[in-house]
Amino acid sequence: MSLFNTGIPMDASIDAITNNIQLALAPVFLLTAVATLINAISARLARSVDRMRSIQNQLFNGTKDIPSHVREHMLLELQEAKTRGRLCTAAIFFDVLSGVFISLTVLELFFFQAGAAHSLNTSYVIWTFVLGLISFMTSLSIVLAEVIYAYRSSGWTTPEH
Repeated sequence: MSLFNTGIPMDASIDAITNNIQLALAPVFLLTAVATLINAISARLARSVDRMRSIQNQLFNGTKDIPSHVREHMLLELQEAKTRGRLCTAAIFFDVLSGVFISLTVLELFFFQAGAAHSLNTSYVIWTFVLGLISFMTSLSIVLAEVIYAYRSSGWTTPEH
């Protein structure tokens, strides 16, 4: 076998090592998506927490003469922000779980291809990859639910002071 048909013989062990690295690193691109999603969800969670703190400050440390209808609306908005925070936290959980499963897949592929794990069952690779994808899809679904909930709970009808 030759390297790019130049007549230079290619070392079979270099081919094997290159192939092993390529196979093991393919799922790493999914890890980039996982990290990007964690970053986006964290930003949404931070905004939700900031909004909760702002409302709590206004309700409990701020003006004492808030009209009752405005206070009720603020309490409702506080509950909605808490719900959004819980959704974001659940999405982050499943996204991190996805990252763990995908990382395990990368390690398994590398060790299987390197010949260091002949005694292990190769179905582990399939299961960790599938569980990683399922966790990632679960996270995406929760993010979608949070975005829809955030839109529906927006203060379009905020009462005036």
